Amino acid sequence: MSKMIGLTGGIGAGKTMVAKIFASMGVPVFNADETAKQLMQTSPEIKAALIKQFGEKVYENGILQKAYLSSIVFSDAHQLALLNSIVHPITIQSAWDWAKMQTAPYVIKEAALLFESNAVEGLDFVIGVTAPTSLRIQRIMQRDACTKQDAEKRMRNQISDTIKMKLCDKVIVNDEIQLLTPQVVALHEFILASVI
Repeated sequence: MSKMIGLTGGIGAGKTMVAKIFASMGVPVFNADETAKQLMQTSPEIKAALIKQFGEKVYENGILQKAYLSSIVFSDAHQLALLNSIVHPITIQSAWDWAKMQTAPYVIKEAALLFESNAVEGLDFVIGVTAPTSLRIQRIMQRDACTKQDAEKRMRNQISDTIKMKLCDKVIVNDEIQLLTPQVVALHEFILASVI
């Protein structure tokens, strides 16, 4: 099986951009956040658990009502923890199943809540992506068309960037001053040298 490298960072740090650079170099990338969203729509096990926990309104004509679910979980840490306890274990298993089918020397598992969900277990190496808080807030507001308060609330639902980066093996700085691609290329070469 390919080596599994974790890629994480706080919301708005730019980990998806970093993942795209790895992918452009031929590294297979598993996006845990996108997979979780798909599984919430397709997994009978997750659907049943979400309806049991959050009520029938969570799906309408079989479609997940994201705004309804977000209104519940992003204002209540307990409800968010319950949502994560339903979705994360199945998403984590999906990543391992996917990795077993890959033939590249290493693969990237991109996940915002790598540490929070305990998805870091079994990974060979973890890369963190960081950016200044003000820049992250600006990116979240642009991407999600939300208010500054909403962006800050989402950031508070993740462990602090300072702690998260200390838990990582290597850190990429995405501050729009330092170039991203050379940092990713250097890490790619470092990982290849250490896995082969």
